[in-house]
Amino acid sequence: MQSKSSRAQRAALLLWCVLCALATDRVRAGGALGIDHEWALDTGGIWAQKVQNVLEYGAIAAELGGGIYFGKDNPLGLTFWQSVDSTAISSIGAEILKLAFSRQRPNQGDNPSKWFQGGCCDSFPSGEVTIQASFVTPFIVRYARSDPWLWSLEALPIYTGLARLKNQAHWQTDVIAGWALGSAVGYWSTMHETPFAVQILPHGLTIGITRSF
Repeated sequence: MQSKSSRAQRAALLLWCVLCALATDRVRAGGALGIDHEWALDTGGIWAQKVQNVLEYGAIAAELGGGIYFGKDNPLGLTFWQSVDSTAISSIGAEILKLAFSRQRPNQGDNPSKWFQGGCCDSFPSGEVTIQASFVTPFIVRYARSDPWLWSLEALPIYTGLARLKNQAHWQTDVIAGWALGSAVGYWSTMHETPFAVQILPHGLTIGITRSF
């Protein structure tokens, strides 16, 4: 029998695929999964780059701030530090993949099959989606079984993915790959009881403000 966690993970992946395939023009769609197509450009309102930047920098500040405040010996603090590991490692991975695949972005030409184009192009995967997925996954893995509402944190990478599509900055498979990368590294980071960030940062920084005072 499948666990509730396993079913929820499959449901989340299905939701991602459905969202990214929305409004697909089947005649023009292409790419590896046959779903890549350029959306109508929209950079206003909630889809503006500045909103995405606030969420990105906010996620990084939250995981660092939470880790410093609660400390590595507090269960929540440990999860924050695992999130720091997850974001750092998955972001590096995303940059390596961008260099390796050098895929053309939608706003560089409406052709999702333009791979290995050199230094001009870095569409695959979406780094922004990777960051949001890597940020939320450790909290979902650690606490969603007892508090299922935490699955709502997936709204962050979903929103970011939609925003990148509307900004014509990424293809559908870019955002799916970013979500998969961030989620996989986020899950992996929860397997380590002593996060790498805790090992390399000064002990006074990781012990926690709540424990220090």
